Amino acid sequence: MARHLVTGGAGFIGSNLVKALAAAGEHVRVVDDLSTGFWENLGDLRGSDRVECVTADIRDAEAMSRAVAGVDVIFHQAALGSVPRSIDAPVTSDAVNTNGTVTVLDAARRGGVRRVVFAASSAAYGDTPTLPKREDMPISPLSPYAVTKVADELYMKVFASLYGIETACLRYFNVFGPNQRPDGAYAAAIPRFVWAALHGEALTVYGDGEQTRDFCFIDNAVSANLLAASAPRKLSGEVMNVAGGRRISLNALIVEIGRVLGAAPKVNNDPPRIGDVRDSLADISRAKELIGYEPKVRWEDGIAPTVAYLRALSASRGAA
Repeated sequence: MARHLVTGGAGFIGSNLVKALAAAGEHVRVVDDLSTGFWENLGDLRGSDRVECVTADIRDAEAMSRAVAGVDVIFHQAALGSVPRSIDAPVTSDAVNTNGTVTVLDAARRGGVRRVVFAASSAAYGDTPTLPKREDMPISPLSPYAVTKVADELYMKVFASLYGIETACLRYFNVFGPNQRPDGAYAAAIPRFVWAALHGEALTVYGDGEQTRDFCFIDNAVSANLLAASAPRKLSGEVMNVAGGRRISLNALIVEIGRVLGAAPKVNNDPPRIGDVRDSLADISRAKELIGYEPKVRWEDGIAPTVAYLRALSASRGAA
């Protein structure tokens, strides 16, 4: 019987988390509606005796009730990501991210789940100039996506206090790595940059490229989830930053991508996008204190495996 449920487990972060759990000998149930995820991200694990794959929408209360049966810990990764996507479609973003999360939480408390680890977002901080970002700072969401993630954090705390279910909120900062797709208008910067460079296309940078991000390789985010699930202390909606704890400009990122590829990419600078944050840097001391989190992989060391994944994806598409 599956002891762990990963919602959004066919997506980027979720699929990497499923792989880590299965590698540790755990049994995992995966729920994904495949709106942005792909079962192929799980590779050979799909259909294995350790991983049970369920195609369902997290807003479906009956499906979620079945999904939580026998589960001890839920890793709630499912969401419609992307700031620009939420600006284009705020109603859909709210329906999936907020209503879906409440549905998951309600199923969890009715099903006797012990702990829910939630994928929160650094978008909660907005564009406040104070760096680094600390969890006790005022929130300032700039997009519907950010608002949904803040609302979900509040639900995590309320469900903990009302129903006794343990919850933890991990505010991700610019997670990247294998299984993160470069497709479409809503792709994140690193896979989009690498994909363009691999195909000899110019990289599109919104603004001057001196905006900064705290890039976090996927292995660090997976580690934070596993630590939050197993932490011995009682968790009641605590919010923790999950990041690398370093600030990198997009221009510096592009230089590193060029170094790994052996050729400097071409760059086009477009006007800044509304809703985008100028600078980002996390204080990760609270996650270290509460769950023992420390980033093990530097962002520079995550570029090569990311390039390898996207190169293989490109080759598979070329062969299709």
